[in-house]
Amino acid sequence: MTQTRIAVIGGSGIYDIDGLENAEWVSVDTPWGAPSDQILTGSLDGVAMAFLPRHGRGHVHSPTDVPYRANIDALKRIGVTDVISVSACGSFREHMAPGDFVIVDQFIDRTFARDKSFFGTGCVAHVSVAHPTCPRLSDACETAGKAAGITIHRGGTYLAMEGPQFSSLAESKMYREQWDCDVIGMTNMPEAKLAREAELCYASIAMVTDFDSWHPDHGEVDVTTIIATLTGNADKGRALVKGLPALLGTDRASCPHGCDRALEYAILTAPEKRDPALLAKLDAVAGRIL
Repeated sequence: MTQTRIAVIGGSGIYDIDGLENAEWVSVDTPWGAPSDQILTGSLDGVAMAFLPRHGRGHVHSPTDVPYRANIDALKRIGVTDVISVSACGSFREHMAPGDFVIVDQFIDRTFARDKSFFGTGCVAHVSVAHPTCPRLSDACETAGKAAGITIHRGGTYLAMEGPQFSSLAESKMYREQWDCDVIGMTNMPEAKLAREAELCYASIAMVTDFDSWHPDHGEVDVTTIIATLTGNADKGRALVKGLPALLGTDRASCPHGCDRALEYAILTAPEKRDPALLAKLDAVAGRIL
């Protein structure tokens, strides 16, 4: 049994946690560089919490430039057990309307300009991301969201695009009609993959701001409209987060889905062939195994 520590990675519009006790912004050094920002630590209803603004306070990092490896390493390094990703997204479905939330359970990764793994030459590892989010953690998010009065959809495929531009009409129609995606965003990959490598439970809450460009009655994505919807979504997101400590509790058993044991059989490089320099960088992420 370990102590629960919940981390919220806040996307566009989410820059803090309401009601955090003993709140303190702390700096965390990682072998992968600096995280997006300092991490806000404290407790909520007796449960340890951490908050990391994905784009940095003031929104200084573009989706491509977010230091994903440093962010996940930093959270693991301070003892986080469960990561809740909160991010804005566009919707490909009429019934997933602006203002609704989607608990994502699958991803299609179309990003191409980001470092996607902690491992590589000198220590090769392959983790499974067949089911990239944690059902236990997603259950808690769904329950907390409904209790907060949010219209929340359980399950959906998130198309992760590189950005920073929004989709063309042709791309939007392809993702919706041929690829059967439900929402689109720019930040959940490689974040979800890295969380799995770090043996962290990960859940994704996608906050719908628009219908992307496929919708015949809405036309192209308009940033002004998105920002207006973000404001309302941010309040809902904070209300959802406030309900999580009571659901997850202070004591944490092993994840029934194996998220916290993802590296058990993943490392393939023979011990005598492993690069000491890379192993040193993996001290937080893979220390349990290495």
